[in-house]
Amino acid sequence: MTITLITGANKGIGFETARQLLALGHVVYIGARDVERGEKAAASLGARFVQLDVTDDASVSSALATVEAAEGRLDVLVNNAGILGQGITDGPTALQAFDTNAVGIVRVTEAALPLLRKSSNPTVVTVSSSAGSFWAVTNPERPEFDLPLALYSASKSAATMLTVQYAKSQPGIKFNAVEPGTTATDMTAAFGIGRTPEQSARVVVRLATLDADGPTGTFQDENGEVPW
Repeated sequence: MTITLITGANKGIGFETARQLLALGHVVYIGARDVERGEKAAASLGARFVQLDVTDDASVSSALATVEAAEGRLDVLVNNAGILGQGITDGPTALQAFDTNAVGIVRVTEAALPLLRKSSNPTVVTVSSSAGSFWAVTNPERPEFDLPLALYSASKSAATMLTVQYAKSQPGIKFNAVEPGTTATDMTAAFGIGRTPEQSARVVVRLATLDADGPTGTFQDENGEVPW
């Protein structure tokens, strides 16, 4: 039985990732900041809910303590929670974007490491974005070229780099970042673009279900490794 925790999983790609992993037999904990929405999402899937705000140290610690008390270990962590950080580009907005999209990864991963080390096949997947890739944002043929999301892009660059650095410092745990594809979610509604969260979640699920000898320290989309 595989124990999985997904942050920001009450909707969008996180929710669909939970659905697909449940179908594969995982015990899935849906982490969400909003208790009512999180409980509703978990109940609709047959998942378990844990209140988890990636910007709050106490919330993160409590969430991982809940998983530890119930399961004793964690096999898969999916760092999915994220925000666009659009609007006014100023200090407070930048701090919020980086706190959620990058620092939140550090908070959750650090709290999860002791539980991941108890797994026979520990895996961490971070939902990043090619919007944080120099290769993509400087390529006129890529959709990221025209995205006016400086803070989102910069914080996703940080998310991908954190993945690489964790893979180097934690050789017993697989860490991979994923570009799930342009997806139509509440977060991207203003852009009127993207495919269904169900399609994009398949990429996340593939990296969340790697064998013990699977890759680590990579940035991948559905076609394999992506330059960044």
